[in-house]
Amino acid sequence: MASGSKKVLYAALAGNTLIAATKFVAATLTGSSAMLSEGIHSVVDSGNQVLLLYGLHRSRRPADERFPFGHGKEVYFWSFVVAILIFAVGAGVSFYEGVHRLQSPGEMQDPWINYVVLTLALAFEGAAWTLAFVEFRKTKGRLGYLEAVSKSKDPSIFVVLFEDSAAMSGLLVAFAGVYLSHSTGIAAFDAVASLIIAGLLAATAVWLAYETKGLLIGESANRPVVRGIRRLAAGQEQIEKVNEVLTMHMGPEFILVNISVTFRPGLSSNDIVASTARLDRAIKRNYEAVKRVFIEAE
Repeated sequence: MASGSKKVLYAALAGNTLIAATKFVAATLTGSSAMLSEGIHSVVDSGNQVLLLYGLHRSRRPADERFPFGHGKEVYFWSFVVAILIFAVGAGVSFYEGVHRLQSPGEMQDPWINYVVLTLALAFEGAAWTLAFVEFRKTKGRLGYLEAVSKSKDPSIFVVLFEDSAAMSGLLVAFAGVYLSHSTGIAAFDAVASLIIAGLLAATAVWLAYETKGLLIGESANRPVVRGIRRLAAGQEQIEKVNEVLTMHMGPEFILVNISVTFRPGLSSNDIVASTARLDRAIKRNYEAVKRVFIEAE
């Protein structure tokens, strides 16, 4: 999962950096508001990929006295920061630029530069989106796409997928705005395209914030994992009843498990210790993401 996440992030970072530079050149030469908004969008996306890579790096630090369960949630924190940046910087600046150009429209110069840049950007973004989509399909299994996003514990891939989806939609909107302004001579179309791009970015940011909030607070493992852990506990001969199975993701590849069980009467302390050790080994053998198991006897 981690290597796939990094591959997707590096590809997206390289693509967005190149695209941002070409968009700003085109916006400077043509005076297009939509192109300027798209350039800002690509800069924000590039910064976001840097933050996600930083979060992945920080999440791999080992546990210490202050953080006894490690730093896995760093990637969740930085994913949430990415959502805030998309909303505040990407959507905010695009909205401002659109309103400003509506109030003070300017004539677009040589829009063919915009067409070339937008076509190249669509090709680059399409390649990055395809890579992110392929990696996301590998991780989602049999789940539907929306269900896979809501249940995913590694936000780095679906954040890039959402960003690239918004970017491709924004490019199509920018293309339409440039074309309509060019063909009709009405500069307002270009400004309206900036406002639509702002709306796309805002919607993407809200969705990402919603999906990463639960991970940041502390989501449980997916239901099949919880049910499997419960079956393993119930299968122990010395356990009479499984009361609770509480889980929490401390990172994409770190599940904390706390089980409350009732042991059969008449067992010695050695029997209970041996049973808990067997259950601990069985859970970790069947679920590699489970790193810590606590078993509470009632």
